[in-house]
Amino acid sequence: MFGRIMAVLVKEFIQMRRDRMTFGMMIGIPILQLVLFGFAINNDPKNLPTSVLIQDHGRYSRALVAAMQNTEYFRVDSVAATEAEAQRLLTTGAVNFVVTIPAGFERDLARGDQPQLLVQADATDPTASANALAALQQLQYTALRHELRGVLSGLNPDEPAFELVVHRLYNPEGITAYNVVPGLIGVILTMSTILMTSLALTRETERGTMENLLAMPLRPIEVMLGKIVPYIGIGCVQVAIILAAARWLFEVPILGSVPLLYGMLLAFIAANVCLGYTFSTLARTQMQAMQLTFFFFLPSILLSGFMFPFRGMPVWAQWIGEALPLTHFMRIARGILLKGNGFAEVAPSLWPIFVFLAIVGTIALRRYRQTLD
Repeated sequence: MFGRIMAVLVKEFIQMRRDRMTFGMMIGIPILQLVLFGFAINNDPKNLPTSVLIQDHGRYSRALVAAMQNTEYFRVDSVAATEAEAQRLLTTGAVNFVVTIPAGFERDLARGDQPQLLVQADATDPTASANALAALQQLQYTALRHELRGVLSGLNPDEPAFELVVHRLYNPEGITAYNVVPGLIGVILTMSTILMTSLALTRETERGTMENLLAMPLRPIEVMLGKIVPYIGIGCVQVAIILAAARWLFEVPILGSVPLLYGMLLAFIAANVCLGYTFSTLARTQMQAMQLTFFFFLPSILLSGFMFPFRGMPVWAQWIGEALPLTHFMRIARGILLKGNGFAEVAPSLWPIFVFLAIVGTIALRRYRQTLD
């Protein structure tokens, strides 16, 4: 009995050695999970990009901005000249917060009138802004403590020196579905379209019909288009179902143009199906194609900002996330649905998807030419 078991055991090890891709996935996926969850994931994002609109320049305004940066939650990247510019920075996602110090701030402070300080927060992702806003509440008592001297030293230290007015834009109630459902459009499309397309050529090989396909007078680009176009159509149908559920089931506001969203979708779906086609040229079996899909899907869902705040990740993880089409599409989808963005606002997130599409499309064509030899 022991000898028969050993024979089967040796046979399995030989198969594992021959199937190097599967063995690599068995080793690579746990390592990938350890690295991502151990180093890249952070639910307490800091150094969030912030813009200030200062209408009353003075030492108290400077002290207030310095106190915000000392919390480590805010990183003042720009000084907006007008309210329109500040609004544009929020709409395009360039900053997470805009802090407005109104005119007459120091005068009202000297009078003890508790001047208002306006903070506008991009609340499309409530998790990313929650801790920063909580830290901001404490600044009412501590930010100007060392500046209130002389005639201002008599102000009551138990009362806030100024009134903090917070506007949570785009998702004022902090409803999680408003953030999750638009992101699900990209997540579902990434998983389904890559998986379905990655099985395209491997299915032909396993069924023995690959020889018939190679014998046809078709160029590689014609084969690729014939394989991926049906899945682009299926992806559009999936989006229609998700949007209907978002509107009527989860009551997610759709403020932007749905045709514009579909235009952006075509580029995103094309990038995914081209990647799936590339996987199908690399894999020998459908199982290997599924493994490659999962290996790509795991960092996509973790590093794109779907599950965890994007700006909470370290710089190296953000670089990887910027190379993933899901990252840019989620910015597009949330911008159109929740902010009402137009083409000008989403265009900066569109060209990286086209770059990704061009790269994986070129690799797929070159790989397919190799299979013709």
